[in-house]
Amino acid sequence: MKKTIALTHPKLQPARWVDAIKYDIKKYLKRERRKTLPAGMDYWTFDCRFGASEDKAKKVFTSEINKHIDAAVEQQLESFYVEILARACKHQPREFDFDRDDLDES
Repeated sequence: MKKTIALTHPKLQPARWVDAIKYDIKKYLKRERRKTLPAGMDYWTFDCRFGASEDKAKKVFTSEINKHIDAAVEQQLESFYVEILARACKHQPREFDFDRDDLDES
């Protein structure tokens, strides 16, 4: 999803329009997570960018998108740019340090 979204709507109140935008983004994320994973992959991760325009967009975490939308509303921007690209990933196993005495032998 690569979109420039207006923060004004001719018929809806601004608060309701912002809620609708957040819901559309949430719905997109859920739809992407339901897609079938490629062989050997464990989960979907998302590369996200957010900014006042495409040129000014910076990397953000998926969990921070709603905060950035609220900040855009506070700054009274006319529109903002959001980019969410899904990517399949595989969990990396943690390396356990056997030299440490984490486990009691009692």
